[in-house]
Amino acid sequence: MIRKVLVANRGEIALRIIRACRELGIRSVAVYSDADRLSPHVLAADEAYRIGPPPSVESYLRADVLVETALRAGCDAVHPGYGFLAERAHFAAAVEEAGLIFIGPPPEAITAMGDKTEARRRMIAAGVPVVPGTAEPLADAAAALAAAEQIGFPVLLKAAAGGGGKGMRVVRTPEELPRAFEAAGNEARSAFGDDAIYIEKYLDGPRHIEVQILADAHGNVVHLGERECSIQRRHQKLVEEAPSPVLTPELREAMGAAAVAAAAAVGYRNAGTVEFLFQAGQFYFLEMNTRIQVEHPVTEMVTGVDLVQQQIRIAAGEPLPFRQADIRLDGHAIECRITSEDPFNAFLPSTGRIELLRLPAGPGIRWDGGIAEGYEVSLYYDPLLGKLIAHGPDRAAAIARMRRALEEFRIVGVDSSAPFHRRLMDEPDFLAGRLDIGYLERHPQLLADTPAEETLRAAAIAAALLEARERARRVGSRIRTGGPCGSRWRGGGWRG
Repeated sequence: MIRKVLVANRGEIALRIIRACRELGIRSVAVYSDADRLSPHVLAADEAYRIGPPPSVESYLRADVLVETALRAGCDAVHPGYGFLAERAHFAAAVEEAGLIFIGPPPEAITAMGDKTEARRRMIAAGVPVVPGTAEPLADAAAALAAAEQIGFPVLLKAAAGGGGKGMRVVRTPEELPRAFEAAGNEARSAFGDDAIYIEKYLDGPRHIEVQILADAHGNVVHLGERECSIQRRHQKLVEEAPSPVLTPELREAMGAAAVAAAAAVGYRNAGTVEFLFQAGQFYFLEMNTRIQVEHPVTEMVTGVDLVQQQIRIAAGEPLPFRQADIRLDGHAIECRITSEDPFNAFLPSTGRIELLRLPAGPGIRWDGGIAEGYEVSLYYDPLLGKLIAHGPDRAAAIARMRRALEEFRIVGVDSSAPFHRRLMDEPDFLAGRLDIGYLERHPQLLADTPAEETLRAAAIAAALLEARERARRVGSRIRTGGPCGSRWRGGGWRG
């Protein structure tokens, strides 16, 4: 078994990995930029090392510094989490070249799936359904136009090295294409250092459904069901659930088998997610995320499998302890991504000091967060504060629990997306499972200005909570410094 892991990340995912290590009896090493010096993941780890100033390019994206720190700390493995360097083959290779274990897939698999055109070629060869489009990057706008006319408008321009919606443009007419091609290439170059663009048929209003897989080094590959991720804003997921409310058992089996075939086609190892677009009973390969996903907790809640611990065990050379027939889905789980953004003001980022944090609890509720009272939310990093997950025996029960948990959730000091999620839990189409990637565009009322009475109610609750905390602080201070009538605590009780 691995003895000591450097967690090459920050925030809630770093804390999640540290907790998994602790349960396995493995020592954990955190890294931090100057902005994260007192973050919860730093305080939770067995050791912590500074890696630079807060811009990511000077700290969390420094592969050389991370590997050097892992060696200096005496680690034998590195977990990349998600984001930053998690899907960079050069980082995985650097870790392995240093004699360390990379808790993730082989560099070759990351390369194959990271290049979207290469991934399409591999999937076609493996018999996995793909959206009609090109399997090679386009030379220029003229080549893109020729391909688009052959496929048929509307089309989608996509960055070959992309993800997260960057380097992506919907084109509905030939006249739009030259400018869109240039804009997509420029954005892709800025985001990924690679301006290669390919083209796909644009599906209007599909669902976004992804399948979680695990693959060990002994040839075993299993899928753990699917997650519905259709509620998005600018290709960024806001809510995820498992299982999808639309899949039949037959479709689930077929999509799972396709995901397993996709992983096998690139010699995959460790945890990964195969993403599909789903429309009118048909599904099409979109991409593969070669890492743990933000939304992995919903799969854990319905399968009982700790995905992060399995990542570590697989990296240590252990075989999977189960086979496909052993995987059963139990109930339904929903995850809300709580971000430091104002959902009623175009999701503008919100910064500041968290003055008060009240987290929900009770049956079926889980919070995966990377914040605490006193934590400073800055503009340096992703606005994700944490993930609120609810599990119930069925979808209706999970929604009811999430609604209750969101009512209990309180944060003072920054705006959060929680009010949007509270509205969502009562929206009729969401309750009925009528979802697709255009859901938010069709439901603008969910992002309308907060009613005055709701704002006043939230402010009153926040003020009352702050006052209650201050009273508790004053009482605690009196107890520490003196009891009734100025008496002192001595050994067995109050004495005058």
